[in-house]
Amino acid sequence: MRSSGRNSSGRGNYRGAGNKRDEKQQRAGRPRPEERRYDVGGSGSGGSGGGSGSGSEGPRKGRGAAARGGAKGGPKQSPRQSPQRGGGRDRTAPARPREYDARIEERNRERYANKPQVKTPKTFGEQEGERLQKVLARAGMGSRRACEELIDAGRVEVNGKIVIEQGVRVDPEKDEIKVDGLTVATQSYLFFALNKPAGVVSTMEDPDGRQCLGDYVTNRETRLFHVGRLDTETEGIILLTNHGELAHRLTHPRYGVQKTYLAAIQGPIPRDLGKRLKSGIQLEDGYARADSFKVVEQTGKNYLVEVTLHEGRKHIVRRMLAEAGFPVDKLVRTSFGPITLGDQKSGWLRRLTNTEVGMLMKEVGL
Repeated sequence: MRSSGRNSSGRGNYRGAGNKRDEKQQRAGRPRPEERRYDVGGSGSGGSGGGSGSGSEGPRKGRGAAARGGAKGGPKQSPRQSPQRGGGRDRTAPARPREYDARIEERNRERYANKPQVKTPKTFGEQEGERLQKVLARAGMGSRRACEELIDAGRVEVNGKIVIEQGVRVDPEKDEIKVDGLTVATQSYLFFALNKPAGVVSTMEDPDGRQCLGDYVTNRETRLFHVGRLDTETEGIILLTNHGELAHRLTHPRYGVQKTYLAAIQGPIPRDLGKRLKSGIQLEDGYARADSFKVVEQTGKNYLVEVTLHEGRKHIVRRMLAEAGFPVDKLVRTSFGPITLGDQKSGWLRRLTNTEVGMLMKEVGL
């Protein structure tokens, strides 16, 4: 027959309210953990940590004081706030004031702020410049593997010397790099060709609110400017770039970059019209000469003629034909140097290829 207070192992039965283990703890005078008292002050008690439950420890504190002393749920006190067991002196060093730590930190900062930096030798640091195939790949000449094949084929030259070794380092800002004799734009330059519609002003901004070239290159990364100008009613190709030196040379009379126009006029026209235009037409600001002239198409009295010249004076083609007796009904510029309009639609903007950029630079000696 089982006993109601003990189990088979001899331990107390924890079921029900009559817990004999709790009764033994009470008889032994050991309080439960939640009943322990902690001293938060430095006087009146010789013990630290959990008290022994005797009356010599002073009056019983409330739960708030117990929580402050390190009971469950409360922050623990610093060891320096409670005396050592047995009445010994406090061996814990007092905390340093914050002002002292702040002064130490400020002194260390001043000590190492102006310390000279040690320059690492080049043999241990990064080498100067960038790898040639990386520069070519970034310029749009193909993948790095394709650029390595260009180098192996001897098609790449740096500062006038052909490079056939891999891993050669160059400075994109200073070195002149060419592929097949054409300069590669390795810097962050932009080159665009726009087929300007009629009625668009050849400026990047217009204070009068008219449609201008800037309306076709919104959200651009950098400021662009147009190379030369086209009359408001003239259509055709116009170049936009941020390469100042290239734009200057393309428009300077010294370099003689040719521009080709298609003009619609009314005939009949004499056979010597081309000869007159090439020999020179007297205008208000001097003679103007065409480099070439030919009739492209004829439908009755309607003629479509092609005029090529290297001058860039205002309304030059219109004034020359009008002075010869043939006012222009419509004018389109079809090429600017080696860059042709092709089948580019009106109002479309396209980015020039690296080959086209190289051809432009070769045209003006860059």
